[in-house]
Amino acid sequence: MKKIALYDKVLGLEHAKDIKYLIHRFTQNNIEIVVSDGFAERLKSIFGVNHTFRTFSTPEELAQLEVDVFLSIGGDGTFLDASRYVVENQVPIIGLNAGRLGFLSRISSEDLNEAIDALIENNYTIEHRDLISVESEHGFFAPHTFALNELTVHKNDSSSMIIIHAYLNNEFLNSYWADGLIVSTPTGSTAYSLSCGGPIIAPESNCFVITPVAPHNLNVRPIVIPNNANITLKIEGRSDNFLLSLDSRTEIVSVSTELNLQSYSKKLKLIRLPNYSFLGTLRNKLNWGLDKRN
Repeated sequence: MKKIALYDKVLGLEHAKDIKYLIHRFTQNNIEIVVSDGFAERLKSIFGVNHTFRTFSTPEELAQLEVDVFLSIGGDGTFLDASRYVVENQVPIIGLNAGRLGFLSRISSEDLNEAIDALIENNYTIEHRDLISVESEHGFFAPHTFALNELTVHKNDSSSMIIIHAYLNNEFLNSYWADGLIVSTPTGSTAYSLSCGGPIIAPESNCFVITPVAPHNLNVRPIVIPNNANITLKIEGRSDNFLLSLDSRTEIVSVSTELNLQSYSKKLKLIRLPNYSFLGTLRNKLNWGLDKRN
């Protein structure tokens, strides 16, 4: 590795030790560091790092810098924001967890030194994660119309439920009378979908899962579908608008809008360090090992 990009959203002073150590190790090994605009300002004002870095503020500017690795520093929300910078450029990404649960941000403070060694020595493999994209006549979320975790349709206020008519490859699937509907990737199966009763899906599974949010009909359950299916959603309700989210981004959308969902043409390149295990992460994050019978 010759060049690494660092990205954060809002890091506090409690992370100063890790940040300074990170920068020291990379510069010590002659690795050029480039940083996002906001992070460059925080490095000086909060962490007292006076080094001058080249910066980027858009995926296009990042592409011109030709980085080898992208490091997101924060929680999973920061990682989701960071993914928009790297998908089109196909830069491999990894996350340093400065948040809470951290399914996507894999590096903990305790593992930081070992992780830096692996990155410097190029001792890692690449996972390719599916993305889901949305199209409509209004061009919502352009130019980054993809999500790593999920797309969600949700009622916009505390009014009555909405009705989401779902079609797979133009064949009617179901009308969901609910507060909302989640269409999740395997990566996103441990996020919002999981909290609404959706299944945990292994990352390499070629599928999506459709999970209703608080459905009125209790016999309506999540369904797993192949990721080559074209999904069409049509929404109706008493309110004029509903809330559409694509990972951490949101739009207020008219009920007359038709949404078309499908697998995105590119995948996210996610760095997997030695000794990382998805199953081990599940046991750790979901506290499965607390049952003494295991």
